[in-house]
Amino acid sequence: MFLSLLIAAVNFVEINPGHFHAALVLNRSYPEANKEVRVYAPKGAELDAHVALVNGFNNRKQNPTSWNEAVYTGEDFLQKAISESKKGDVVILAGRNDLKPDYFLAAAKAGLHVVADKPMGIDEAAFSKLEETLKVAKENGVIVDDVMTERHEIFTMIQRELVSSPLVYGEQLKGTPEEPAIEKVSVHHFCKLVDGKPLKRPAWYYDVTKQGSGIADVTSHLVDIVQWSAFPGVKLSREDVNIVSARAWDTPISAKQYEMSTGCKEWPSYLKSKVDSNNILQCEANGEFTYLLKGIAVKVSVVWNFIAEPGSGDTHSSIMRGTRSTVYISQNASTNFRPALFVKPNKGEDKSLFAAALKATVADIAKTYPGIEVGEEKDGQWRIVIPKSYDIGHEAHFSQEVEEFLSWLKNGSRPEWEAPNLEVKYWTIHQAWKKSRR
Repeated sequence: MFLSLLIAAVNFVEINPGHFHAALVLNRSYPEANKEVRVYAPKGAELDAHVALVNGFNNRKQNPTSWNEAVYTGEDFLQKAISESKKGDVVILAGRNDLKPDYFLAAAKAGLHVVADKPMGIDEAAFSKLEETLKVAKENGVIVDDVMTERHEIFTMIQRELVSSPLVYGEQLKGTPEEPAIEKVSVHHFCKLVDGKPLKRPAWYYDVTKQGSGIADVTSHLVDIVQWSAFPGVKLSREDVNIVSARAWDTPISAKQYEMSTGCKEWPSYLKSKVDSNNILQCEANGEFTYLLKGIAVKVSVVWNFIAEPGSGDTHSSIMRGTRSTVYISQNASTNFRPALFVKPNKGEDKSLFAAALKATVADIAKTYPGIEVGEEKDGQWRIVIPKSYDIGHEAHFSQEVEEFLSWLKNGSRPEWEAPNLEVKYWTIHQAWKKSRR
């Protein structure tokens, strides 16, 4: 049982919101939440940018919010945040990843709930603090959770539905480390254009000791979706995980690119050791690892390029192989860089019987997600047609996560598998990170 919101409205507390995801949590209003949000942070451009984003939500024409941010900027902002909060308040954390562990540990000790941007651990010290935080949170009856927006992406949701169907997917194949049964690849870009202008990154974003390496950051989404899709509702443990291999590699960033992305004309002192003789920053942004989860071979990969080719952008691919079919998400030039979901029956499957099973399964799924259909068969595979109305945008998934979090608080509980599986997720990533160091 957790501290509940059955009587009082929730109070949001933001500590050092150095990443724009802190503002995205407030991109809509919640009936359960007070309009005043207490913000504790050092003065600087990151705080200014955060306040500007929230004010933008308040002043937009469609569905404006009405948040009132009360900002404190003293050097003792963390101590002030803890002392002025009461048990049951909800702390929102999104910023430098090396600082967050101190924040969520202090919050849990004070009996505060935590909604944290990923990742919750990027190195040995951070993982130790996360372990302590989860233990303290359980003792104090509070929820500590990370924001897993990928669970609300419609293509991921429908893939999960399909692989749960014995008639369409069969049973999950085990695969081998050489030929994994589950593969997920995520491609991101440091420089993103908004209205033709680069989205400004903090200077520290390229420092993996502050932001986290490729293995420690975006993989939190990928590992989470593997657990969530392959073992829905199953409580996992560390003993279920065996890391087979892991590696990390650099993305080269020129001084001109760094300035374009951050606005900084010189390398900060903490990055100079990673700048080579050609004045190129070697940023360890990429990583991949292969592991066994309850005997199933899984491979996850994260790639960071500087900027996307015109017409493209961040991409995600996901392959899951069953005894009857492979269900996969593709996002590349062949799909116009939009996600697309396919089902490919395995060799030996009766074509007509499989088609009937797939159509019946999708018709059943459409009772929950109206409009979803089986498209025309091509090249021996079927495309699942998902209406564009389900593409509500990445920003909206942050509020969906908060809504789910608030429902847990109102009910006084959450699914019993959530907390242990969060720990297993970061245990998996941490073990892969350590293996990549070796």
